[in-house]
Amino acid sequence: MTHLNTPKVPTAKPVVSPSALMQQALHSALDSVGLNVKDINGIIAVPSLADPHFMEAHYFATQVGLLPGKSIIARTVDTGGAGPVTGLLEARRMIQSEGAELVAVVAGDAVRSLPSDEFLRRADQTCRHPSSSLPSPVIPSGYDRVAQYHMQKYGTTREQLAACSALMSIMASRHPSALTRTPHTVPTILSSPHVAPVTTILECARRADGAAALLVASSSFLARKGISEHGTVVVVGGGEASGPMYPPQTVDAIGEDMFSCEEACAVAFEEAQIGVGDVDFFGLYDCFPICLIRAIEAVGLAPKGQGGAWIEQKYHAIVAGLEQNPTSFKPQDVCPVNTHGGLLAFGAPWEVPAMFNIIESVAQLTGRAGVRQVRDARRAVVYGNGGIFSASAVAVLGRGRY
Repeated sequence: MTHLNTPKVPTAKPVVSPSALMQQALHSALDSVGLNVKDINGIIAVPSLADPHFMEAHYFATQVGLLPGKSIIARTVDTGGAGPVTGLLEARRMIQSEGAELVAVVAGDAVRSLPSDEFLRRADQTCRHPSSSLPSPVIPSGYDRVAQYHMQKYGTTREQLAACSALMSIMASRHPSALTRTPHTVPTILSSPHVAPVTTILECARRADGAAALLVASSSFLARKGISEHGTVVVVGGGEASGPMYPPQTVDAIGEDMFSCEEACAVAFEEAQIGVGDVDFFGLYDCFPICLIRAIEAVGLAPKGQGGAWIEQKYHAIVAGLEQNPTSFKPQDVCPVNTHGGLLAFGAPWEVPAMFNIIESVAQLTGRAGVRQVRDARRAVVYGNGGIFSASAVAVLGRGRY
């Protein structure tokens, strides 16, 4: 991945190209294993908001010199924030069924460099529809409506919603690349400016510039190139599911049929032949607190309707542990979820952040997470969410042979 929000020069606002960030991430990934662009025969790209292109993957492949070329599969994937996980699963299919041996998945954006009013205009267009009756800002308002549904149906509290952001800020403070350096408290979050009735500015994904790239390879390719499988992970299972593009007009009209994460998780767990007890780390999409709460429930960490209470309990346990022993206490021992801080605290370059979930999962499974390391992590689940619970993609990752 690239650095997030490269420092600005004092005299002028720099022009940041999502494509340039994606190229930087791809070359960094290739260099890390001694490969070059010409080793790739599959490319998957997730489009940006700041500078989108028709047929993004073909545009990017042409930019990096992969095209023109023979036997190259280029594919653009747009399932919103689920895109990186969809791309990971698509890369696996390209290797298993289409003859690809090394597939690069790339995503990048520069939404922080967009003027705020232009970012809001573009973001609102993505999920705006007259029948949804969602005011601007459209996406926060949509998730806010779902949060109100959860509060009414299951008794989720404002404090539990705020605890999601507070917990993620603690996790982010332990990652050197995260945007959030100082943890937030629940009262601070609740007293920050509102963007919707039950959502404050500190409960929104942190807008950022940045990019990331993944390399997905066949075992035969690794063997031919002399690349050790030590330090790699396996895609053990995956699942996807879809929901509507926006919630119903009123809170009372919302029902459980609009959510897609549970179905995607069930499909992924079934293919991998695992249960929640077999998973050591969870990289879960958390653009807003209700998204994290629903994900906690969908993967089975908490029963339906109890995700908020689960988060709140973990948050208070971690705060107490850090107060008692700030130097040696490990938050990941209590909550092995989003140890990088997630969208709420690490940073969110539009549709890129599920890439960071995957990268953090790989770091955990290969023992390279440093102070954030989960003990003996062997399996991880990553979840990406697009739209307003409109697209869900879940992958199960593992270390070792499967």
